[in-house]
Amino acid sequence: MKNTKQILIVTASMLLFNCKKEVETPKVTYENTTKTEIKTVPVDSSQIAIADLPIQMEGTPYLIHPIGDFSVYEGRAKSIYGTSNTDKVSFSVSNYNRFELTGFLQNLKFQHIDSTEINMLTDKKIVISNVSYLNTVFEKSKKQLLVYSIVDMDTNRDGKLDTNDIKSLYISTIGGKNFKKLSATMQELIDWNLVESKNRLYFRTIEDTNQNGQFDKNDRINYHYVNLLSSDFEIESYNPI
Repeated sequence: MKNTKQILIVTASMLLFNCKKEVETPKVTYENTTKTEIKTVPVDSSQIAIADLPIQMEGTPYLIHPIGDFSVYEGRAKSIYGTSNTDKVSFSVSNYNRFELTGFLQNLKFQHIDSTEINMLTDKKIVISNVSYLNTVFEKSKKQLLVYSIVDMDTNRDGKLDTNDIKSLYISTIGGKNFKKLSATMQELIDWNLVESKNRLYFRTIEDTNQNGQFDKNDRINYHYVNLLSSDFEIESYNPI
């Protein structure tokens, strides 16, 4: 009987632990302030920047240098992201697959193949998780564009930028110029899709309309598209519902 009680107590403890573990961390913490008062994250002096070897998207005239953080913990160097290891230390910050670059990147630097000059994408604190080259757009219009999934604000106010913060959609030309945010501030990017016949980039975002810190069925989904042939990447709203 005693053993049965012990088993029941352990089982109950495990269920309680799992329930607590499954509670989702809010992506937005308002703290009785307005949306515009959420500040950017300052640069962490303990972080050491490291660059992967440059990549060149097929058919483009630019080298792209992925920049990430190389962190130091208790005297040992340790990379946040990557798979290449030497003496249990990872020196890789990105993964590249033809027209897509992924990782946990702090910035990108661009270098024209005929130049020694290297230009930085932005001077702001951001985290880039995905970069896609729209190669099929180039085949039709000769415009070379990059689309980014980026975290640019500490929306849950935990002092860091990561996947627990709101993800935004950005675009730029192949050399990192005309870098522009497409999704509205404080709206979470759901997905995006390229419609080649219309030269449009369609995307959906979700807005925390009830301001409970979560994105759920009670919030509003917004629908937009971008005219990729416009000089300023003009954004249009539409309602398919």
